[in-house]
Amino acid sequence: MLQIASMKDSCAPAEWQARVDLAACYRLVDLYGLSDMMANHISSSVPGEEGAFLINPYGMMYEEITASSLIKVDLAGNILAKPDFGALDYGINRAGYVIHSAVHEARPEVRCVIHVHTWATMAVSALECGLLPITQTSMRFLKIGYHDYEGVVLDEREKTSLLRDLGQGEALILRNHGALVVGRTVGEAFNWTHRLELSCRAQVAAMSCNTPLRSVQPDVAEQTWNQYQPGTRRPYGLMEWPALLRKLDRLDASYRT
Repeated sequence: MLQIASMKDSCAPAEWQARVDLAACYRLVDLYGLSDMMANHISSSVPGEEGAFLINPYGMMYEEITASSLIKVDLAGNILAKPDFGALDYGINRAGYVIHSAVHEARPEVRCVIHVHTWATMAVSALECGLLPITQTSMRFLKIGYHDYEGVVLDEREKTSLLRDLGQGEALILRNHGALVVGRTVGEAFNWTHRLELSCRAQVAAMSCNTPLRSVQPDVAEQTWNQYQPGTRRPYGLMEWPALLRKLDRLDASYRT
């Protein structure tokens, strides 16, 4: 285990809570089989600090992320605060900064951004048909956006097309790449990510059976999509997040340190 000193006393209570929630999200993404070793990234805005967000140190596995290990950066990529990693001296992933800073700047209502390379989202991202509304869960993503592959996201000029394709939505299929999900809370973003993964896995499983797929009438799919929208039901993650934190606490509460 890395020996990282606690940052709890060096940040505001609201930031510390954001750190705990984000660290929990990293652990849950790994626990549910959605991580890609140390690749990918999840970010969370810092309450009360406009333009500041937390992101993982590039070099740590998701399963070892803690509240104190997260790095605080601004929209320009400047590091505002990070723990002492000793000789490892971890920094941030360039692609992570480009993607996450773009969303946090353009969508201030977004608290959390999750980017994944799961086998299921990568598979669907490579299908010309994209994500099909063939299950109740996938109908939740009836109007999901698509972003064409432009190479590893290192060029800030890609921010424009990325934001255009995301629009005001909550999820984006990154063609030939993976997926990007946003949420007004960390719990909401994780919920969307988990459901998107289930939708992609179900589609890949169904298509692999080499038999015609059963479609749903467009008006029924539209009605189902509407039932999942804000204002129609409670916010996602509101009930699930406290239970997920309890689950983590039973397994390993070190994410809180």
